[in-house]
Amino acid sequence: MAAAPAIRVRDAELADLDAIMALEIATFPGDAWSRDLMAAELASPHTVYVVVESGDEIVAYAGLSAPAGAGQGDIQTIAVDPTHRRLGIGTVLMRELLGAARARGASEVFLEVRADNPGAEELYRRHGFARVGVRPHYYQPDDVDAIVMRWEGAA
Repeated sequence: MAAAPAIRVRDAELADLDAIMALEIATFPGDAWSRDLMAAELASPHTVYVVVESGDEIVAYAGLSAPAGAGQGDIQTIAVDPTHRRLGIGTVLMRELLGAARARGASEVFLEVRADNPGAEELYRRHGFARVGVRPHYYQPDDVDAIVMRWEGAA
């Protein structure tokens, strides 16, 4: 069995926007965020975005919205290049985002996950998220429901 490639996690920078958008479009072809929206997310004082590098290539990114002192956060997005999935990168990203949520004083974090993505839902469940609701027809134009999940942890 081949060893997993060495990865490095770091804060995302505006200079990473092209690589992030390439992953965004490849991962979410029907409902990718716009470049302007992603740039605003990266620049916001209320968000934390991280990227994962393998060699000199960005192979994953994730973002959290958690205004300091609000007590709550939302995982905005997680994307991992298909060639780097099932290597533990999703777990690394979840730990980073939940750590950032705690650092910002959030004791509750929410997310939405596509109902047709059981692998992602299982990842979130392994990190303490539980289903709290469903948003019918949330993901458009695919007409897929969103499962709303919540994590409660000590801030």
